Amino acid sequence: MKEKLSFKQNLLIGSLLFGLFFGAGNLIFPVQMGQQAGSHTFTATIGFLITGVGLPILGIIASALSKSESLFDMAKPISSRYSKIFTCLLYLTIGPLFAIPRTATVAFEVGIHPFISDEYLKIGLFIFSLIFFIFTIYFSLRPGRILDWVGKYLTPIFLVLLSILLIATFVKPMGQVSRYAAQGRYAAQPLFTGILDGYNTMDALASLAFAIIIISNVRKLGIKDSNLIAFETSKSSLITVIGMTVIYGSLAYMGATSLGSVKRADNGGSILSMVSNHYFGFIGKILLAAIVGIACVKTAIGLITSCSEMFSEMFPKSTSYKNYAIVFTVCSFAIANFGLNAIIKLSLPVLMFLYPLAITLIILSLLTPFIHRQNDIYKWTTVLTAIAAFFDFCKALPDPLVKSEVVVQFVNFAHLYLPGFDYGFGWIVPAFCGFTIGLIIWSVSRKKKLA
Repeated sequence: MKEKLSFKQNLLIGSLLFGLFFGAGNLIFPVQMGQQAGSHTFTATIGFLITGVGLPILGIIASALSKSESLFDMAKPISSRYSKIFTCLLYLTIGPLFAIPRTATVAFEVGIHPFISDEYLKIGLFIFSLIFFIFTIYFSLRPGRILDWVGKYLTPIFLVLLSILLIATFVKPMGQVSRYAAQGRYAAQPLFTGILDGYNTMDALASLAFAIIIISNVRKLGIKDSNLIAFETSKSSLITVIGMTVIYGSLAYMGATSLGSVKRADNGGSILSMVSNHYFGFIGKILLAAIVGIACVKTAIGLITSCSEMFSEMFPKSTSYKNYAIVFTVCSFAIANFGLNAIIKLSLPVLMFLYPLAITLIILSLLTPFIHRQNDIYKWTTVLTAIAAFFDFCKALPDPLVKSEVVVQFVNFAHLYLPGFDYGFGWIVPAFCGFTIGLIIWSVSRKKKLA
């Protein structure tokens, strides 16, 4: 049995992991954050890195450390029913309901929109998304080649193209970060706002889905022991951490300095388009279209592959991997045609509910060597986290729902009784209380058995 991977193999796994993570939201959200955070960009970026880089990597490591075969297996200590429901919700969120459609809309918004007039946007999005998803399903129906497609080819090409634009940003900055005042919540709460911005990448959620791809590829390279898989995955993840940290920081810097030459925009896609046009003119638009197209395609392939594999494993009697891949692709195509801004607005409440549950599951899985997937600890932590996360869900609802009388009462209640709710972290104290209760119950039950 092989005990460790070579540096080249670690690099390949790291490249695959980076390629799966870095897609649509990873490009647009840090740029938008930088433009809004202004002089507070550095602090906001630290917050963004915590949830945009740290949590996703911990999710991969937690899955390997807990010796889980899948997210369904990872959440089983809570209950089989919860595990199935949570797995379905998470995969649908990072799959056909939000993340996969977003890959196509971001690619269109950034890469194609600058070339067509507003009157042709709808038909343009329809044609582009149709071609985009035909290309995506072609590779998704060949999941055995994903290490080659994403790790060897698409990720390196993407990095070379993106580097051209980022180097131009540093060689000839459009402005000075310190000159521009922070806007909105970035003025008073840049760190916490950056942490919540990291939610938008959906990478912590995706990590629980991508783990099965990473672990299976580590096994294919000859590592069979679960502890060694966790160790080699951690080594490979360092490559991903370095790459994502450098690129996120550079994109945030790009956004912050962009105000010296371009106007403010309501999404990062528009900012990227204006910046590339500023540096390279028409050639810049083509360069950006290539960068975003490759970034979004490789993420879409990874998401469709992960979702289809998971659903075919959970419901083997319903239909095959191939049919799930086709259904998810068709649904993603339909939702993509609602447009980027609509997808982002609708996804936010769901993310505010799912993220606390995903974070607590990651932490509990990391503690596996100490708590041994103990049922009471998992249950109490998850139940109290879910109750608190429901209030975050209500707070993030779009207008006019958030202004309805019932929702206002829920939000006011949470504002009064949940510490940290105003910062988006009202779930932390309940989660800790649930963990403590579960730990006490476990300790008492162990003493009774020993007596």
